[in-house]
Amino acid sequence: MVRDILFAAWFFLPAGFANMVPVLVTRVPILKNYNQPIDGGIKFRSIPLFGSHKTWRGLFSGIIIAIFVLWLQVILYDHISFFKSVSNGIAYNHLSIFGLGFLFGLGALGGDIIESFFKRQLNILPGKSLFPFDQIDYIIGGLVASTAIVTLSFWQYVWIVITWLILHLVAGLVGFLIGVKDKPI
Repeated sequence: MVRDILFAAWFFLPAGFANMVPVLVTRVPILKNYNQPIDGGIKFRSIPLFGSHKTWRGLFSGIIIAIFVLWLQVILYDHISFFKSVSNGIAYNHLSIFGLGFLFGLGALGGDIIESFFKRQLNILPGKSLFPFDQIDYIIGGLVASTAIVTLSFWQYVWIVITWLILHLVAGLVGFLIGVKDKPI
């Protein structure tokens, strides 16, 4: 079980970071000019398609960080035997860093964007939670996109969903306790 959790945390790390980074880059002054909504103001049923919080800046930064994290994973895999054992047979040194990193980032943020479409249509304001969909949208999106390069077993997918759902909830609680978030979920 511990091995399954470690694999789940390790394998999905690029998508987890991709999901996290758009919020962080809003605080980077040099990137303020790239705060353009992905939907370009298009509306569906008189409601913004995705909303103003889904930006090109967030999408591009998420993809870039996913590629960077995967690159670091390949380096760690090549130099530290612990990471080879955690990788559960996936040869990181033979993966396409740009391909899989891109898919992790695009999938994780794409899942979030699709979920935002439904939240807008249900008149749920940006930043308001739609439990459990806000907590799993990036997981499902990242996993679906990554299947173009890596196929895992059914149980590996289950462990990734469980592990990252718990990590997401714990991170939200910690963010709430330290005053970074208004609500724990």
